[in-house]
Amino acid sequence: MTEKWIKGEVVSVKHWTESLYSIRVAAPEVKFIAGQYTKIGLNINNEEIARPYSFVNSPNDKFLEFYSVSVPNGPLSSALQKLKNGDQINIGPNGNGFLILNEIPEVENIWMLATGTGIGPYLSILRTEESWNKFKKVVLVHAVRYAKELTYQKTISELKEKYGERFIYVTYVSREDTKNSLKGRIPESIASGALQQKTGIEIFPKNSHVMLCGNPAMVKDTTIQLKNIGLKKHRRSSPGHITTENYW
Repeated sequence: MTEKWIKGEVVSVKHWTESLYSIRVAAPEVKFIAGQYTKIGLNINNEEIARPYSFVNSPNDKFLEFYSVSVPNGPLSSALQKLKNGDQINIGPNGNGFLILNEIPEVENIWMLATGTGIGPYLSILRTEESWNKFKKVVLVHAVRYAKELTYQKTISELKEKYGERFIYVTYVSREDTKNSLKGRIPESIASGALQQKTGIEIFPKNSHVMLCGNPAMVKDTTIQLKNIGLKKHRRSSPGHITTENYW
C-alpha cells in the first residue's frame, strides 16, 4: 500500500437524498485547513480505491465530515454510501489544496460559488471565525438540479442567524420551478446581472474575490464571465480575484 493512512471510524451517515449523503468520521489525528481536501480510501474487492474529498467540518470540530454523491458505476462513492456506524475507513493524514483563506487577498466581499457537493469546503470555511473577521460580506451561492438537493439548511440557517446581513445565501435550481431560487446557470446570470441584482452587491475587481468550486463546466464558464467584467485568476506570483477548484 503506497498511501499512508489514518484509520477512521464512521460515527454517522446522513442520507440527504437517494444519492447525496454525508459521512462523519472519528479520526482526530488528521490535520487540515478549512477549505482543503484529503483522500478517502476503502478496500473493495481486494483493491485499495481512494478519491479526494473535501472536509465539511471546521478544523476545530470533534469529527471529520465529508459530503458526497453516489455516482453510477462509481465503486468508492457507492461503497461509502453503504457504510454503517462503527465501520472503518482510511483517511489521508493531512489536508491538501489552496481553496483556503490565507491564499486570498484582503477584499471587502468574498463570493463562494458552488455546484452540488462543491458547497462542502465553503461550509468548512464558514464554520471558522477567520472567514467572518476577514470580509465585510460573504455571499454563498449553491446551484443544484432539484430543490431537495439544497442540503445543510440547518447549518446555513445558523450562519444567517449569527451573522445577519453580512451573510447572503443564494440558490439556483435548474430542473424545476421554485419560489425563492434563481433558475438557469451561474455564469449566464453573472453576465446578465441577475446574480448581482439578487444579492444587491456588484462584483468589482477592487472589492471582490470569487471562489469557484464544483462542476468543471461551471468553473470554466464562470471564470470567462468574471474575466469579462475585469477580474483575473489569482496566483501567488500575480494576485487576482478568482480562485478555482474542479470537483472531478
